[in-house]
Amino acid sequence: MADAIEIAARVRSGSVTAVDIVEQHLAAIAKREPEIHAFNLVLAEQARARAHEVDAMVAAGRDPGPLAGVPIALKDNMCTRGVPTTCSSKILAGWKPPYDATVVSKLAAAGAVVIGKTNLDEFAMGSSTENSAFGPTRNPHDITRVPGGSSGGSAAAVSAGFASLGLGSDTGGSIRQPAALCGVVGVKPTYGYVSRYGLIAFASSLDQIGPFANSVADAALLLDVIGGHDPMDSTSIPLTHPALLDVVGQGAEGLRVGRITDLPDGADPDVTERLELAFDALRAAGATIVDVQVPAFEFGLTAYYLIGPAEASSNLARYDGVRYGLRVDAADTNAMYGVTRAAGFGDEVKRRIMLGTYALSAGYYDAYYGKALKVRRLIHDEFERAYQRADVLLTPTSPSVAFPFGAKGDNPLAMYLCDVYTIPANLTGHPGMSVPFGTGAADLPVGVQVLAGTLCEPQMFRAAAALERALS
Repeated sequence: MADAIEIAARVRSGSVTAVDIVEQHLAAIAKREPEIHAFNLVLAEQARARAHEVDAMVAAGRDPGPLAGVPIALKDNMCTRGVPTTCSSKILAGWKPPYDATVVSKLAAAGAVVIGKTNLDEFAMGSSTENSAFGPTRNPHDITRVPGGSSGGSAAAVSAGFASLGLGSDTGGSIRQPAALCGVVGVKPTYGYVSRYGLIAFASSLDQIGPFANSVADAALLLDVIGGHDPMDSTSIPLTHPALLDVVGQGAEGLRVGRITDLPDGADPDVTERLELAFDALRAAGATIVDVQVPAFEFGLTAYYLIGPAEASSNLARYDGVRYGLRVDAADTNAMYGVTRAAGFGDEVKRRIMLGTYALSAGYYDAYYGKALKVRRLIHDEFERAYQRADVLLTPTSPSVAFPFGAKGDNPLAMYLCDVYTIPANLTGHPGMSVPFGTGAADLPVGVQVLAGTLCEPQMFRAAAALERALS
């Protein structure tokens, strides 16, 4: 399948039709979707109708936009008007949002074609897409292994050629980790760079929407489309962002690339080997490698698994069987709440709600949640100091390549450790992205993570594009 930039250019010029592009992708879905299960819902007829609209605009001499005719897969926690939005949970059975998320509206204005809603760990809680109420998604590189999570469906859809682009959400690594395991580019922008209006919340101070793509340039184009201030989101940054597509060709010359000397151990040897080669590649491209320290990096996991569940326990209280979604009848209202939530939520969601409720409870708030917020601030300040010495930092994205199904499911802590390198960027609000950088064990993809300071996406994309070129 062609890259998104190429597809859009060809559709806008009239050398290919959006209908033909959509049919090619639907054929790819028909061939492999039964074994991969990237989607909760394939929107075949709606995609065809949308493609006809794009072609009609081209025929009339109008420009459909920078993503003209490009098929895109949406994680199924983004509201789509009149289209089921499930968060891969039974609790939202039958719910169709009455409005579109801001990112969905921006995609429509840019000429994109939504081809389906993708599978995820229920309410975005997981690192393997094994926690979906609708069954797991499989890694297109090896269907005996996980695609990562929680945005595993979107990562797998882009990797398998079902969609040229995808959108996911990243609360603790849920875009970057599956991008690494599926061998695609995944970006978590600065918190507030992309509107969260219409994103069904997991942890509101951590969630951020971002792109999946097969190239750094495609990811830049998609982020250019969906980024920007939105008055509907009170956390949206009221700034005009630079065009990232303009910087990807600038090279790494002069960039200061930080090596974190006190990075937590835990990455497999094949992953650390690829990371060292990434440092070599950027040095060869004209960057300077500098050593930095972030001592509090190792506390990120602990702080996250108090703050994230605490916010989740508050956000998920709205699913009570009264206003929308699943309702299980019972003798009285309180009993109905209990049986509805017991039937509607999966084990991992229940686990995190209980963790969060405990951390917020009287007598424990200061000891757990309050202390986690102090640690979050400490981590933020240490990264800020690191960014005074370096423009970007490099780390592994995931400690390992894709692991087999069931390998970590019985050990929540082992699963949580999958996010040890990605979580700090969510706590700080800084941007981060995963770039495919060769293969490791079993010839499976390895991703290198590029981190940068607040609104330093241009430097991050320059480094990522240089890594991409080093492999070409």
